[in-house]
Amino acid sequence: MQRSTLETKVVAMDASSLRPSIASVPTSRLLPIHTPRSAAAEWTTTGNSPAATEEEEPVTPTARLMEAIYIVVTIGLGSPVNLPVFSAGVAAELARFPRFRSIQVIDGDESKDGNNPRWARTAVNVEDHMIVPTLNPAAVKADPDRAVEDYVASVYTLPMDYSRPLWEFHFLDFPTSEASSTVVLRVHHSLGDGMSLITLLLASARSAADPTRLPTMPEQPARTGAIYAPRRRDRTSAGALAAFIRWIWLYLVLAWNTMVDVSFFAATTVFLRDPCTPFRRAEGDVSFNPRRRFVHRSLSLDDVKFIKDAMGCTVNDVLVGATSAALSRYYFRKSGGTNTYRTWLRSVLLVNTRPTASLQTYANMIESGKSNDVVWGNQLGYILLPFHLAMHGDPLAYVRKAKMTVDRKKSSLEAIFTCKTSEVFVKMFGLKAGAFIIRRMLANTTISFSNMVGPTEKIELCGHPVVFIAPSVYGVPQTLIVHYQSYVSTVKIVLSLDEEIIPDYSQLLDDFIESFRLIKDAASRLSESIKKE
Repeated sequence: MQRSTLETKVVAMDASSLRPSIASVPTSRLLPIHTPRSAAAEWTTTGNSPAATEEEEPVTPTARLMEAIYIVVTIGLGSPVNLPVFSAGVAAELARFPRFRSIQVIDGDESKDGNNPRWARTAVNVEDHMIVPTLNPAAVKADPDRAVEDYVASVYTLPMDYSRPLWEFHFLDFPTSEASSTVVLRVHHSLGDGMSLITLLLASARSAADPTRLPTMPEQPARTGAIYAPRRRDRTSAGALAAFIRWIWLYLVLAWNTMVDVSFFAATTVFLRDPCTPFRRAEGDVSFNPRRRFVHRSLSLDDVKFIKDAMGCTVNDVLVGATSAALSRYYFRKSGGTNTYRTWLRSVLLVNTRPTASLQTYANMIESGKSNDVVWGNQLGYILLPFHLAMHGDPLAYVRKAKMTVDRKKSSLEAIFTCKTSEVFVKMFGLKAGAFIIRRMLANTTISFSNMVGPTEKIELCGHPVVFIAPSVYGVPQTLIVHYQSYVSTVKIVLSLDEEIIPDYSQLLDDFIESFRLIKDAASRLSESIKKE
């Protein structure tokens, strides 16, 4: 496929006058600003926010590990961009959040003990964070979808000014096949993990049906696993004894599974590497900043729920199973392996370990300018989730296998342990030791996988109707990153991939769509056979 040529010129725009302002200052890495301790940080207020009097927050160990990683959220809008209105909405909502008006500062030499980075609030000029690129008009007219794809792929090459808070909006004000215009939000991962940032974004939005209220979110499913299972009391002595033995057994299994998973995690950081597949670079060839593509397709959320009900599993089980089926189709077509061949690869499954907070809690946090009621930042645990690559005659076999694998992982504290371990390593042995663990874990596995829940109704963001939300990341060495994001009645499959290793990424997306279709058809036959019986 021939690539469109985009001549891109990026400038920051003044929302009131639409005149070019100062462009981002080039830099090669995140360099916190050195300040003497006696220099007071500038705490600014916006609107009705009270004057800030709280102390500066230290940058958490996990956030310090995210130096080269950025979150990119592509948002399709249902109307052309009204830049003054959008900028005013950002100033009234997102820009009031404490982390979005803070920069990292350190005292003296960061290498010395006690001189760790901290978040210090600074003045925010919203117009500096509004980016309007000038693209090649011929390329936009010839293929607007490709023009958006090419621009999003080039975002990682655009520098950010680290003397400002590390977030920015890019506006592509022309229609595509899915949206009337497109907005790209780029945020440095140190500001927060994907779950917290998407939740913050939704808390800044409003219902399209009623702009006076927050979007409606689906009910949070009850957590399952040994530590969440309630103890059932039996009045008979024999029943009580059996329940107690079962309770003890569940915790023994939990302890054993955790020990096994932690051992595999440790082995992965030292020597255990995934086998060579079309989804990996050659052994020893690790690139932490490959040329990446961000592509996405839409699925019917109703179809996913239909498969879930037919199989008696969860939505996450369906998504993991369909991902395994899609990767298997791509693998066997590229490798030419026989249908009896079996192999595997591992995914780093990102798990949110923070307590669940409602959108209203986030909205209150924005209004007050304080984050006391929300556990903020990068609260991520890691689970090494195996994907088995095989050609099954029954498409539902992928979902059954995924359910078994995910259920087994639910009976483990691997996510909590890995989250705490990375923090302890940074505190005890320094940033380099913690970064070594993360780099080795990512370099020795094949993909990353995440699934995030969105609102059940259409929303407006800064006065603009939202058509779709497609989050992803860049700055990691893995060739393929798979994200699922639900929104109203659709689920977005979002792939962040190394186009040097997977040049035919459109075919890989087709494999995802075809795998879901085959699994749904098989689930329909299963439901019909159950009804007949």
